[in-house]
Order: sequence, then C-alpha cells, then structure tokens
Amino acid sequence: MIAEAGLAALWLAAALALLQLVLAGLGLWMGRGARSTNNVRPELVEGRPSASTGVSLDGSGSPSTSSGQTDGSERAATAAQLIAGVRPVAIVQGLLAALSFVLLILLFIRSDMSVVLVAQNSHSAKPLMYKIAGAWGNHEGSMLLWVTVLAIAGGAIAIIERRLNEATLVATMAAQAAIALGFYAFLLIASNPFARLNPAASEGAGLNPLLQDPGLAFHPPTLYFGYVGLSVAFSFAVGALVMRDVGPAFARAMRPWVLGAWIFLTIGITAGSYWAYYELGWGGWWFWDPVENASLMPWLAATALLHSVTVLATRDGLRSWTIMLAVVAFSMSMIGTFLVRSGILTSVHAFAVDPSRGSFILALLILYIGGALVLFGWRIGSVKQGSTFELVSREGGLIFNNLLLSVILGIVLIGTLYPIVAQAMGTQLSVGPPFFNKTTAPIALLLMLGMAVGPMIRWRRDEGKELIGRMAAPIAVALAGLVAVFVIAPDTAILPLLGLGFAFGLAVASVAPLWKRNLRRTPLFTYGMVVAHLGVAVSVAGMASEAAFTQEKLVAVRVGQVTQVGPYSVVLEGIKPAVGPNWSALEGRLRVQRGDAAPFIMGPQSRFFSAPPTVTSEAAIETVFDGQLYTVLGQPDGEGRWQLRLWWKPFVTLIWLGGMLIGLGGLLSLIGRVVRERRIPNRMAAA
Repeated sequence: MIAEAGLAALWLAAALALLQLVLAGLGLWMGRGARSTNNVRPELVEGRPSASTGVSLDGSGSPSTSSGQTDGSERAATAAQLIAGVRPVAIVQGLLAALSFVLLILLFIRSDMSVVLVAQNSHSAKPLMYKIAGAWGNHEGSMLLWVTVLAIAGGAIAIIERRLNEATLVATMAAQAAIALGFYAFLLIASNPFARLNPAASEGAGLNPLLQDPGLAFHPPTLYFGYVGLSVAFSFAVGALVMRDVGPAFARAMRPWVLGAWIFLTIGITAGSYWAYYELGWGGWWFWDPVENASLMPWLAATALLHSVTVLATRDGLRSWTIMLAVVAFSMSMIGTFLVRSGILTSVHAFAVDPSRGSFILALLILYIGGALVLFGWRIGSVKQGSTFELVSREGGLIFNNLLLSVILGIVLIGTLYPIVAQAMGTQLSVGPPFFNKTTAPIALLLMLGMAVGPMIRWRRDEGKELIGRMAAPIAVALAGLVAVFVIAPDTAILPLLGLGFAFGLAVASVAPLWKRNLRRTPLFTYGMVVAHLGVAVSVAGMASEAAFTQEKLVAVRVGQVTQVGPYSVVLEGIKPAVGPNWSALEGRLRVQRGDAAPFIMGPQSRFFSAPPTVTSEAAIETVFDGQLYTVLGQPDGEGRWQLRLWWKPFVTLIWLGGMLIGLGGLLSLIGRVVRERRIPNRMAAA
C-alpha cells in the first residue's frame, strides 16, 4: 500500500497545483475586472481583503443602488476570496509532494522489489545510505525529487513572503503552479515512480557502483535545490511582468531565492567536481563533460543574475536585464534537465535513454521558456527605465562582468549542443577540453580583472584616475606573483602563469573593500562578497597550479620495487584481499615517503561489485598542506608486475577550498541580506 499511497499523494498534489493555478488566475482576472468598474480601492482588487471594502455604502451598510458599483464590489469580493485560497493550497500541495517522496524513500529502505523502480535501481545488500540515495539516483526518483523541491518552495513562498505586492505574489505563485503542473504530468504520464512489478523480483539489479559514494549521494539534491531556486526566480520574473511590477521591491523579494539557488549550485558543483576527481580521475577541476556543463550553465547565468538583481534592489537599475537573466537562468536549468534525461548524451551522470521522455521535457522547455520570452517581448515595453549611471561606475562594472559571464555561457552552450546538432545532421564529432579551455580561459581572465575592479568602483559614477590609484596594490601584487612564478618555474605555460598572477591580484583586491573600515560595523553581506571573491581567487590558483605543476607516472612494478613521483618515493609492498558491505577488492599496500619524513601506507583498491557486475578503481589519496598524492592500482600484466598510476598535484586542494569559500560567501550574504531586510520594516514600524 505504500506505493499506492505515494501515487495517490502525487495525484492529489497535482490536482492542488491545478487548483492553485485556477484560483490565482481567476482571482487576478476578476480583480482586474472589478478595478475596471472604477468603484473599488486598489488594495481590494490586489487581493487584500479589508474591513472597509471601498464600496459605496449607504447608511445601512448595504451596497449602493448603482449597478456598476454593486457588480464591482461583488467581483472584488469574489476575487479576494479566490486569492485568499492560493496560499493554503500551495502549502498543502508542498506537503503532499513531500509525503509522496518520503514514501518512495521508504520503499527503497524496505527493498520492496514489487516496485519497478526499486527492483531496477536497488539491492537488498546495499548499505542504508545508498538505499536512500537510490531513491533519487535514477530518472523517475530524481524527477520526483525535482517536483517535490519545487512544491515545497511554492509552499515556502506562501508562508514566508509578505513584502511583495499581493497581486504580484499571486501571479508568481500561479507561475510556480504552472511549472509544477508540467512536471506532475510528466511523472504521472511518462515516468511513474510507483509503478508495480508483477510478479515481484526476487532481488534488485543494484545501483551503479560509481554512484555509491557519499559525494554523489548528496550531489544531486544540492543541485536540484539550485535548479528549483532558479525556477522561483523565474516565477517572480513572470509575476512581475504580468502585473507590471518590476522594481526594487520585486528585486528584494527575489534576491534571497537567487542567492539560495546560487549557494546550492555552488556546493553541488564543488561536490560533484571532487567526486569526479577522486572517483573518475577527471583531473581536478573541470573535464568539460556535457553533463558537467549542464550544471555549469545555470551557475553562470545565476551568477550574472545575482549581481544584476542586487543592482535593481539597491540602485533601481538594470530592470529589463534582470528579468531577462531570470528567464535565461531557468532556461539553462531546463536545458540541463533535458540533456541529462533525454538520452542524447552518454555519461555516468545521465539518467535516462528514453527519447520519448526526452521529448516530453523538450515540450515543457519550449512551453515555459517560449511562453516567458513571448511575455517578455509583450510586456517589456511597459517596464520603466530605472536609475541611470555613468559608464565608469560599479553598475557599469557589473554589466561588464555580466556580459563576460554571458559570453562564457554562450560558448559552453554552443560547445555542448553542437555535437548533438551535428549528429542529428549525420556528422559525428566531439567538442572537448582543448576547445573549451582555449575559448573560455582568456575571457575568464578578463572576468577576474572585472571582479578585482568592480568592488573598488563607486556607485553611479567614478573617476578613472582615482580608480587606478585604488588598484595600485592589487596590480603590484599580481605582477610580483607573475615574476615569482616565472623565476621559480620558467617552463610554466602562459595560461596557468597568467592564472596564478591574476589570482594573486584578485586575492588582494577581494579584501580591499575592508580597508579603512570599522570591521564591527561592516555589514555581513559585505563580508560575504569579500569571502566569495576571495574564494574565486583561491580556486583559480588551484586550477592554475594543477595545470602547471602536476606530475604523472604510469608504471608496472613488482613487489618491493621503488618508483618516484614528485617529492615522493613509492614502494609496492604487496597485494591483499579486502571485503566491504557489497563488494570485494584487491588492495595494494604502498609504502610512501617524502624526504626524511616518516613513511606512511596507502591502499588503492580494485573493487568488484556483483550487482550489477562492475569493476571499479578506488584511488588512495594523501592530502598534505601543499597538494595531494593520488594513487590508483591497475591490473597485473601477467609477468608478476602490477600497474600503478601516480600523480603529484601541488595545491590542487585549493580548487575545492575556493569552492567552499564561494559558497560560504554566498551564505554570509544571504544571512546579511535577510537580517537587513527584516530590520528595515521594523525601523519603519517603530518610526
């Protein structure tokens, strides 16, 4: 009955999403009709029921005899009642979707092999954590998680949001319900996660062993929180366009959702990067895998949107640009969803190979994004121009950075989709790291330059000479760093060399906003900006170091034989068997020593999983202050030797340390903004 209860909860949630859309749509339509009679006050038609209805009353309190006034008051009252129902319906919808997902997890925990999804993606011998993760480690479950987060976000908007104009909020929740409806339909029609298997399987097929990892267990949920956060921003943009309410208040309401989405995307991408590094050996920072790109594109768009919405919220600028970026950011989320689930990509991340289901998502993508673009084109003329500013200003710097982010986004999008389009036209080709590195790296360096300059420019207008004076210290540090690296490692390639120099300069420029300030009175969101920008500098330094200084050795050694990689000497002391909860392995015993320091033991494994039958390599990694030693055990060569792959990666850990700092900076900014937004109304009320 658990599966049936989960399916019933899903159907009810879908019905409530439809009801939410209908209530909101009818309420707004009737409210506008009531307003057209010109006999009611705006707050009523905007869904704010009041003891004073604003209707012309005679002394007895009955409606006036004017038929126009009576019709208007009745329509307004009906509109208010309809709109009042939107919030509770959204909350219950979120609870039902969450219940449905919890029931799916319970099916996986119980290893209920009468459910198709469990039988195809789980196994009774799997550890509990991976049974739970199995609920979203597949196509149907991940889509249920997607719509669950979407519905919970809608419920959270209904509970939390009180600052936005009521009509704009209702239009926003209507857009959110429309998005949810499409995904409910997708699940119920094409991808039912609760479908039964008759007769039930005696045992499950298991989960891809590469996905049985703590990093990947938590990687998809964090990304989904990010994707869905962007859907909320999209809904806010649609609501603002529908009600012609694009302004600072709308931006302040949307900003926490954009920040939250951006934080989750940052954490998810960082975790996914580290998983791909230690599980797949993908170099450390970016492999330009199409599915990796599918998560990078929304992050790039969200980064641009985050800066743009801040300008709109605080300086009333970039109104149209902010709306467009909200549409683009969610479009990238939808494109990523389509790429991962359409079956047109081959990757360990991809979830489905069913073109019909991919067509369903493609139809949703066209419907939502096409509709939003039509709405944008229709209403953009009504969006008033915001405050103006000079070219040399912080607003101008943010536009410069936004344009560079958009260019990188365009390159990644074209490079990811071009092979697919070419294949559809009968040509097989691939676009790999050489293309992406050569095209994006120079623009990324310019972007770092903009990041360094941006926080030092004044709002509205600034003087170029004064700005150059403020940039003297970062420029000097960058040049000193370039010279130092060139002297120490003269063979360093030009891009890593420039990357290290720019990283040094950006690190100094990042903390510059704190100079000569009272640190106790500095807003928390300023610290957030500083930490996030510093994180970018740290991460770029790690990427450049990995590209410039990594040493690799592939050898075949006998037991007792010594080999050298970087500053380490490595001895294979033996091979022994090992056993885990659902795997067996051969484990190499490596004795490693650096100079005169005490030796230590590393144990890379070659694991065998029986369900499904798969052999994986589990790297052994030693992390020290200046890098990582990465070891992989290969196969025997039949002559008593074992293959070993060894890497020495100086400062590679800076990549993920920087990612964590970026996420931490976002979190500080979010807390700072929320606290500030709460204090302002309190001060106004006190006054």
